[in-house]
Order: sequence, then structure tokens, then C-alpha cells
Amino acid sequence: MVDRPIREWNGLTIPDPGIYLLDQAHKRIGFHAQHMMVSPVRGEFAEGSATIAIAEDPLRSVVTATISAASLTTHNPERDTHLSSPDFLDVARYPTLEFRSTGVRWQENNEAFVLLARLRSNPLSRRGRPEIALPPAARPSGKFIVYGNLTIRNVTRPIELQVEFGGARRDPYGRDIFGFSASAEFDREAYGLVWNVLLESGGFLVGKTVRLEIAGEAIHQAA
Repeated sequence: MVDRPIREWNGLTIPDPGIYLLDQAHKRIGFHAQHMMVSPVRGEFAEGSATIAIAEDPLRSVVTATISAASLTTHNPERDTHLSSPDFLDVARYPTLEFRSTGVRWQENNEAFVLLARLRSNPLSRRGRPEIALPPAARPSGKFIVYGNLTIRNVTRPIELQVEFGGARRDPYGRDIFGFSASAEFDREAYGLVWNVLLESGGFLVGKTVRLEIAGEAIHQAA
């Protein structure tokens, strides 16, 4: 028995093709936005699910996700009530946030080529040195961009998730899993979340940009 799936792709060990579900015991769906233009307020959604259909060609994989808007918490009841109100998410009318991917791109590691180009363009490196040593081989990049559409309050806009692949292996229970983290930023006003207060000193009470921060593991589902 092996302790991880045996499948290599561009130097990475990746999940075998199939359907994977987000592990509810190992997930975090977080967010933060600026408050008073000086500090971030952080929160999370306690309830959310995701299905990842890993294709034979991993760049053709598809991700769908649903987040329960009412599960929002910033660990401040008064603020949570406001964020759940019609001023923001209006969870009574729009109970979920939805994501569906439209494409995947691998961010190939080109750091070694960039370093080599800098060395060759540097006059000091060329004086008396007929040969330039190549940089050490770069580790395979586990970074991807997942393109998709995010729906909030029945408004759908494109978004790009910066995804860091954490690796694939078999857990002690015999399940094939993989880990990941992802982040993205979006303008909340584009989704109709326009409530704000103008500060006397200039600026606004709540920042327009919201950053999503997601991390978790996904478990392969038997056919």
C-alpha cells in the first residue's frame, strides 16, 4: 500500500481524477476588510461546501462551492447582525454565496529564468567571466489561478482565486486527499454592498475591498 496517490504532473504529485468534497473538519472560509481605514476586521463563514471535479488534465478541473451567508461570524454579535442585514449580505433574502469555476491556469515557476536574464544583462557579471553559472533548478510550482464567477446577493461577477496546492496523499483512514489554500480580492460595491459612513477625517468607515482567504482539504469520493 502506498501513502499517497501515484500520479505525477509537471513535477507535482497531484490527485487522481475523480470527485472530491471539501472536508468539513479541515476547512476555513475567512474574509477581512479595512475598518476606519487603519485596521482589518476579520471574520469567517462557519458553513460551506465545495465539490472539486479533478479531470485527467488537471487544468480542465471544475470547482463549485456554496457558502451559507447566515453562518457569518466576526465574533462580535452586534457587527454580525449588521453584516447579515439588508445593508450588507441580506441573508434572509439571499441565503448563500455561490462560486463556479470557468478555468484553471498553472503558474509555472520561472524564477530561475528571470534570475538568469538579470545576470546576463548585468555588465559586471560579463567582465572577465565568459560563462555564467546557471541558477539551481527551481522546485515545481504548486500555484494555480482558478478563474470563476462569484455570486453574492444574486449578482454574479468574475473573480480570480490565487490557489496554492498543498499536496496529495493517502490519510490514515485509507482516503485519498489533497490540501490547498486560496485567496482573492473583490470590490463589495460591485455586488450591491454599498453601505458606508463618511469619516470626518476623510475616507470611509468600511473598506470597499474584501479579501477572501480559504484553506482546507478535499476527500476523494468512491465511484
